[in-house]
Amino acid sequence: MKFLKYGVFAVVGLLVLGIGAFAFLGMQSRGGAAPGLVEGSLADCPSSPNCVSSEAGTADDKKVEPLPVSAWAALPALMVEMGGELTVQDTTYIAAEFTSSTFGFVDDVEFRLTETGIHVRSASRVGHSDAGVNAARVADIRAQLGDG
Repeated sequence: MKFLKYGVFAVVGLLVLGIGAFAFLGMQSRGGAAPGLVEGSLADCPSSPNCVSSEAGTADDKKVEPLPVSAWAALPALMVEMGGELTVQDTTYIAAEFTSSTFGFVDDVEFRLTETGIHVRSASRVGHSDAGVNAARVADIRAQLGDG
């Protein structure tokens, strides 16, 4: 019986520790900002699977297509409508933050306007996996723009 009691305490302790770790990572992600432009392009995706991008050189498993130039004017309002918070908006670059309801993880969505399309990057600030959230967000953006 003692073994069962200690086993339950151990499982509960591990759960509390895991939840605490996720909460800590969520807090950590709120203290940053989108990477912005790096040598005129959106930042490269990290090696972790929590990022998608349309920029040249992006690995095939993280690659998405650019959006049409005609969507540029609609993006700021769409980001807010989808629950994002605009952090930067200028003539060729837009950045927005999306915060998850669980643990408060922050993802950055960035757009870079070119003559031929709008490059997009969506990435988690912390952690390794995003369970496909960033790829789904870009697909949702595309669908809401009528480009899906």
